[in-house]
Order: sequence, then structure tokens, then C-alpha cells
Amino acid sequence: MFGAATRASRSLKESDVHYSDDMSVHAADVAAELRRQQPGVPTKKLHKLLYYCQGHHLAATGQPLFSETISAWDMGPVVGTLWYAEKEHGPTPATAELTESQLNTVGYVLSRYGRLTGQDLERLTHAEMPWQRANQSRLPGQSSRIEDDWLLHQFRDETDEDVEPSFDSAVVTQWLTETAKGTTASARPDSYDAIRARLNSAS
Repeated sequence: MFGAATRASRSLKESDVHYSDDMSVHAADVAAELRRQQPGVPTKKLHKLLYYCQGHHLAATGQPLFSETISAWDMGPVVGTLWYAEKEHGPTPATAELTESQLNTVGYVLSRYGRLTGQDLERLTHAEMPWQRANQSRLPGQSSRIEDDWLLHQFRDETDEDVEPSFDSAVVTQWLTETAKGTTASARPDSYDAIRARLNSAS
């Protein structure tokens, strides 16, 4: 179940990983893998994890993980086409298997963000440039596209600044095991700075 854990044993960095032959899959394929590794993940949290998967994959490989657009909504980044499809028909089954590098991205994102709640992730994304930039031209209740270039710069800049912690395989495996069981920290932080401090302390 945790085959991606050993592949997520360090921070994803563009200089470390190159998968130029990867083809992007659909957001539903990534969502299915997120649900497989973290059963019962709520919808809001799922869409924030998709956002982080897309951003970290772009930073690591220069290519999008999935082909659908991410948009800024009131609640933060959302893959609108997937949201509406699943609202009407329920969870969408996967139609393609993820490659090794794509699984690596999912494993890394779950190990880093998987124990946060959807509300925690909403606060994080609201404080980051891609959502803020899209939000400048958005009216309440409407959506505005988040460009891949913005995601690339956001997450590449984080990597360049060495914000990303490095995990050994044992830590990643433990985190993935906990998130799969649906466990959370006993006291969740309630501010952007506290959430970032929690993420960056797990090195």
C-alpha cells in the first residue's frame, strides 16, 4: 500500500528528479490514488491535496501532474470539473495508472500535508500566491483560474529556499500509515504561521 513511501524519502527538487517522458493523467486518477492511500478523505481536503500535488509535480518535473484546470474558489483551490462531476455522480474511478514519478508526488504530498484538515489546508492556500493572484479578479461566489506558471513559481521558489523538509523513508511510511488510518494531531494549529511551522518542523 505504501510503495510510494520509499520514493518520497526526500524533498522533491527539480535538480533531483526529471521525468520528461511523463504524460499528465486526469485529476480523477490522482484523486483515486489519494483516496486509496487516505480512505475517507473529505472533499475539501481532497481538492487542496490535488492542488499541492499539481504544484509539487510541476516544481519537480516541469510538467503538470493532471490536465484539468485548478480554480480559486471561496474555499481555496478546487478542480472545478472534478468537483461538479463528483457532486452529481459520486467519486470518479481511475482510468489510468500513475507512473512512478506521479506516485512519488502523491506519496510526498500525503506525507507532508495528509495529517492537516481541509480547514488547515484552506488557510494555507489562501496565504499562497497562486490563490491570492487568482482571487484578485474574482468576485465572491465565483471562480478564477489558477495558472500552472503560478504554481510552478510558488513551489519552485519554496524548493529553492529549502523550505521543503527532507524525510527519510521511515518517517514517510509512518506518516502515510497514520493518514491512511485517519489519525490527526491532537491539537491542530489554527493560523497560517502555526501550520507552516508544523510542516517545517518535521525534518
